[in-house]
Amino acid sequence: MKFCQNRQTFYSVISGLLMLLTVWGCGSSDTKTNSSTTNAPATQPDSKSATASKKQIVLFYGNSLTAGYGVEPSQAFPALVGQKIDSAGLNYTVVNAGLSGETTAGGKSRISWVMRQPVAVFVLELGGNDGLRGLPLAATRQNLQAIIDTVRLKSPQATIVLAGMQIPPNMGTSYTKEFRGLFKELADKNRAVLIPFLLENVGGIPKLNQPDGIHPTPAGHKIVANTVWEVLRPILK
Repeated sequence: MKFCQNRQTFYSVISGLLMLLTVWGCGSSDTKTNSSTTNAPATQPDSKSATASKKQIVLFYGNSLTAGYGVEPSQAFPALVGQKIDSAGLNYTVVNAGLSGETTAGGKSRISWVMRQPVAVFVLELGGNDGLRGLPLAATRQNLQAIIDTVRLKSPQATIVLAGMQIPPNMGTSYTKEFRGLFKELADKNRAVLIPFLLENVGGIPKLNQPDGIHPTPAGHKIVANTVWEVLRPILK
């Protein structure tokens, strides 16, 4: 009898650990990915945690702008958009899959891993680092298309939002113009929703950017969040 009781206790502990690991794996699979919501403890399920688990995902996939370089995670525009979603009472949760320094080639290489679970809205913010480095735009275009194709394959019903970017004229007028236009070209081709310029009313304004002149300050991120929200709000409703 004592052996049976011990065995039952052992199985109960193992069962609890497996439940905890399962929830942990779904909620925070990588340090690169941040969620605006927090999972309830696995050992204390309630109606709130059940509701949270049913929320659809809005995935932000980008570089240091999305990751919130130089600011607190809660100050980055994806988190601010998440706050707007919560305030509006919409059944979505934001996941931040931004990675500082990411190029479109890097984004292409990790997209399959990121898309391990279905998403409702996929916000693609990549290409800026390609442009600043003067990388061939044919490759940038191909990489972005490959990312879009993977999202369509993994989540056929997802709405894809493409964040348009612009760069300084350092690379020449022709390169700069083609870079700016490729985002609308891809959005039209893939019937994606376009944010014409992610850094509208922020880019090039010193007081809204950090000393590097590239990454927004917290105040800049608030403006970016408003720009993104204007596009996302009708989609989510």
